[in-house]
Amino acid sequence: MNKDLILKLAEELFQAQKTKTPVAPLTERYPAITVEEAYGIQLEFIRLKKESGCTEIGKKIGLTSEGIRKQLGVFEPDYSIITSDGLLTNGGVLETDKFIAPRIECEIAFIMGKDFPTGKDPVTPWDVIQATAGISAAFEIVDSRIRDWKIKLPDTVADLASYGALVLDNRIVPLDGLDLRVLGMCATKNGALVQNGASGSVMGNPVHAVCWLANKLRGYGIELKAGDVVLSGAFAPVIAVGKGDVVTAVFDHLGEVSLRVE
Repeated sequence: MNKDLILKLAEELFQAQKTKTPVAPLTERYPAITVEEAYGIQLEFIRLKKESGCTEIGKKIGLTSEGIRKQLGVFEPDYSIITSDGLLTNGGVLETDKFIAPRIECEIAFIMGKDFPTGKDPVTPWDVIQATAGISAAFEIVDSRIRDWKIKLPDTVADLASYGALVLDNRIVPLDGLDLRVLGMCATKNGALVQNGASGSVMGNPVHAVCWLANKLRGYGIELKAGDVVLSGAFAPVIAVGKGDVVTAVFDHLGEVSLRVE
């Protein structure tokens, strides 16, 4: 896939987000597309967003569930840079008209307090812990610019790992005293329990997901920095939503996040 085609597909996805008009799967039109080429498209997509006035605020990790990876036939998660246009207010409104097919995931967000160490040595879980200012309860709103969510790995990688928006709780909780293997979460929709899970479902410990991300980014010459928000991966499958729904997730020790869907 040459540079011109990569730029063309990035522009296509960028326009799909602007117009709320999904496009046909890239993997149907270009069956030989590689994951590396898809990350190239993603970087150009992000460049277009920055040129339109967005700023980079962090990264997200997707496909942290082993079950979902097996379904897609892949052996590691994916990631995307995330930008400021997707910041929503906790307790506020998710306007579905601003998305194509939004769904909600319940996650822990890591807030980086230090730049990650540079050098040739791999980033370790201890490095992640040392660099983390704290964690926050979070929603990720996933959305797909690919028609009908008919995605394979290169489709979602190119399409910002299906990132749409995020919600953070107001509190940042230090890691001291927390066991991130066993933090529980329960989510309700319109007052009825629809989901529960534990942080250990994210690669055994969300710290491992952030560690994977830091090492993966190094392959592209990117380092995690102080101030970065890192969405570490969903506790459980997505929650489908429609207008009128109210979704709330409560996390052990962290607090809660909620959205009203309109």
